Amino acid sequence: MKAVELKNIIKTYSTKKETITAVDDVSFSVEEGEIFGLIGPDGAGKTSIFRILTTLLLADKGNAKVLGNDVVKEWKTIRDIIGYMPGRFSLYQDLTVEENLDFFATIFNTTVQENYDLVADIYKQLEPFKTRRAGKLSGGMKQKLALSCALIHKPKILFLDEPTTGVDPVSRKEFWEMLKRLKKQGITILVSTPYMDEAKLCDRIALIQKGKILSINTPVEIVKQFGQNLYAAHSENMFKLLNDLRAFPKTKSCFAFGENHHLTLDGENIEELKNYLAERGHKQLTIREIKPEIEDCFMQLMKAHPNPSQREGL
Repeated sequence: MKAVELKNIIKTYSTKKETITAVDDVSFSVEEGEIFGLIGPDGAGKTSIFRILTTLLLADKGNAKVLGNDVVKEWKTIRDIIGYMPGRFSLYQDLTVEENLDFFATIFNTTVQENYDLVADIYKQLEPFKTRRAGKLSGGMKQKLALSCALIHKPKILFLDEPTTGVDPVSRKEFWEMLKRLKKQGITILVSTPYMDEAKLCDRIALIQKGKILSINTPVEIVKQFGQNLYAAHSENMFKLLNDLRAFPKTKSCFAFGENHHLTLDGENIEELKNYLAERGHKQLTIREIKPEIEDCFMQLMKAHPNPSQREGL
C-alpha cells in the first residue's frame, strides 16, 4: 500500500478579478517509510497540496488517498493517523509548553507519558522551558514544540509544511537530524520547503512550480539528469557581467547564484567567452566548471518548461 497517492488533483481559487490555479493536475505517490520532499518557491502550490492531503481543503477535481483512505470519504480516519505541522506556528501562545503538549495528547485520547518515547529526543530540549508560554519561545523552540504536538498521538504519517522557514541554520540542521531519527521509527514523512539545499536530505523529491510538477526522483538522479557542463563566473562588476553573459550569443542559460553567476553554453566555447568578456573590460574574471546542485536543475527545468505540463510516469 502506498502511504500517499494523488491522482490528477486540481485546486483553484477565485477572486473578483481572476481565477488562480494553485494545483494543476498533480499526480504522485509516496512509499511507506519514505522522507518525501515537495520542493518549490512560495506560491508553488505546496501548502494547498498538504491541506488537501490532511483533509483541511477539498480539491476541485481528482482524488487522493492516505494509507488507502480517501481524503473526502474517510477524513475522520485520516485525521487519527496523521500528524500535521502547518507552516505558520498555530499552537496556543498563551498556554505553556507543557500545557500545549497535554492538550494535544488529550484530543487524541492519549497521554504524554504513553507516547513519551516518541518525543523524548525533542522534548528534552524543551523541558527546561516547560512552564514558559509558547508565544515567548524562540523560533527554533516553537518548531520543536509544534513537532512534539504533531507526534504525541503516534501518527503513521507526518506532514510538515515548510517547518524550517525563518529558523536559524543550527536549528534547521537539528530539525533534519530529528526527522532522520523519526524515519527509523517507521514514520512516513512528507515535508515541503523552499530551501533547495534541504532537497538532498530527502529520499525522493518533487520539484514544483506554479502548481505543476517539474520532476520527481531521488536528488542524486535529478542532478544526474542535468546533462550539461555548468560554469561559475565571477568578476569585479557582477551586474555588468550578468548582462554581458546573457548577451553572449552562445549562452544557453545564466542565473545569479550567490557570489557567482551560473551558466551553460551551446558547445564548448569557454575561450571564446573569455575573449568576449575581456573585450568588454571585465577584470579579475574567473570562469570554472562546477557540479550542478538541485537549484541548478530546478532553474533548468523552469527554462525548459515555462508552462510545465504533468508528465507521464510521475
